[in-house]
Amino acid sequence: MNVIAREIVDVSPARAPRRAGLALLTLCLAVLIAQVDTAVVNLAVRPIGAYFRAGVGAMQWVVDSYNLVYAVLLLTGGLLADLYGRRFIFMAGAITFTLASLVCAFAPSVVVLIGGRAIAGLGAAFIIPASLAIIRVVWQEPTARGRALGIWAACNGVAFAVGPTLGGLLIHHFGWPSVFLLVVPLGIATFILAPLAIPESRDPANRRFDAPAQMLGMVALGSLAFAAIESHQSWRLALVALAPAVIALILFVTVERLGGPTALVPLDIFRIREFRGAAVATAGMTFGMYGTIFLVPLTWQSTGRMDPVEAGLALMPMALVFVVVSPFSGTMVRKFGARATTSGGVFVISLGLLLIGTSAGWPGILLPEIGLALTGLGMGLATGPLMGIAVGAVAASRSGTASSLINVARMAGATIGVAGLGSAFAFAGGGETGLCAAMLFGGVVQFACAAFAWSAGSTSEQD
Repeated sequence: MNVIAREIVDVSPARAPRRAGLALLTLCLAVLIAQVDTAVVNLAVRPIGAYFRAGVGAMQWVVDSYNLVYAVLLLTGGLLADLYGRRFIFMAGAITFTLASLVCAFAPSVVVLIGGRAIAGLGAAFIIPASLAIIRVVWQEPTARGRALGIWAACNGVAFAVGPTLGGLLIHHFGWPSVFLLVVPLGIATFILAPLAIPESRDPANRRFDAPAQMLGMVALGSLAFAAIESHQSWRLALVALAPAVIALILFVTVERLGGPTALVPLDIFRIREFRGAAVATAGMTFGMYGTIFLVPLTWQSTGRMDPVEAGLALMPMALVFVVVSPFSGTMVRKFGARATTSGGVFVISLGLLLIGTSAGWPGILLPEIGLALTGLGMGLATGPLMGIAVGAVAASRSGTASSLINVARMAGATIGVAGLGSAFAFAGGGETGLCAAMLFGGVVQFACAAFAWSAGSTSEQD
């Protein structure tokens, strides 16, 4: 803790505002690297398959090798940031992602491309937890941290808004390698700016690299992600993959309980009521959002209502509302409190999903568009404050661990949401009937998570 305090004090008052602004710009560039890449690669799958004459299975792994490695190494990234320096791990993630993108752009075979995507997942597993931990350290005052987190969260919406459109244009004019080259200048800029703008911080006291816990965490998270990936192709294989996830999770908890304060994930962090509420609300939030952006365009295209370009454009209201609202989430926290803002945001998402579900079979898309806009509104209200609650509920020395765990919750919610709502969609027969069933189910889950976030949140106006 004393290392962090000394480094933050070293930022003189005269330079602090400008340096903090440059630090936030650097962190936002890093978020754009990870999120824009995810948004545009999905569009490139078909031309990549045609270029390499690869089958559907290989194309699925072009997308999912990134997701799998990212999920597996999240906890590792957070621990390494606390042990060896948050700026150092952040920069390592940025340069790893950049180099991996170059490998992907010039890949001579689909196998090399899949490997490059996996290495990019490693970079993301370093960048995202480290960036949240840096926000916790640089912006120690809750109000300032709330503003920074709101802008940081808005970058996710920017990626969703501009990624598909920009990716489509690049593929049309320059071919599929251009979608990987897109992030290279952003990565280089992030790597150059980081040492100029971000103070280094670490807290290795009473921390160690816990190999058994690392391996068990990797198996648990990796098996969960693999099960979700395979659930669209083979539900039997997905069920088989869930078994090691459950076993590894039980063993992980046992090992961490014995590890006490030096554990990879000190279990006492879950005794903090606000952290528990933020984790559940985050998982519920991404459960609904990712399930929605997976199923809504799929339904529109499969029923002949829209082509892929039109479906992508129709998702824009959700992304744009997310972008516009996120920077003001800190103001909402100051005015109404973190508990009301976060639980209220998740509740608004619930309303959006319920509206999409009840209007699934109606002519026109006005009501579904309103539902998508409500979903974006809820995401904009809740994302930044939930991240703030999670990293603010623990000491700065544990910021890397807390950042990793809240991203694990985010990843788990997204993974289970796509699989769970996709299963509800298929069980109800697909099409508009399936969309209705899935969205109603998702809306109920969102409502339950909003209620839990309200009950677990602090009554204080400044959380």
